[in-house]
Amino acid sequence: MLIPLSKYPQIDVHGETRDTIYSVIKIFINDNIKLKNRIIIIVHGKGTGILKNEIHYYLKMMKEVKSFHLDYWNQGMTIAELDI
Repeated sequence: MLIPLSKYPQIDVHGETRDTIYSVIKIFINDNIKLKNRIIIIVHGKGTGILKNEIHYYLKMMKEVKSFHLDYWNQGMTIAELDI
């Protein structure tokens, strides 16, 4: 059975910059670890790919993130699994 993506915690980072994205993502991940949410969604949009690339670079470095991938149906959002 598939669970709708709307059931998972989401953050929309449209309008953020390369410099501000790190603190926004870190706070969101820490909050969801405290809440014991295993799956989170980061909506970054398609655009030029700058936000997506920065987010993926940051997620690769975070020990709290077990895995992540672009949503199959919407390439403008990343689904991450947290290591809780």
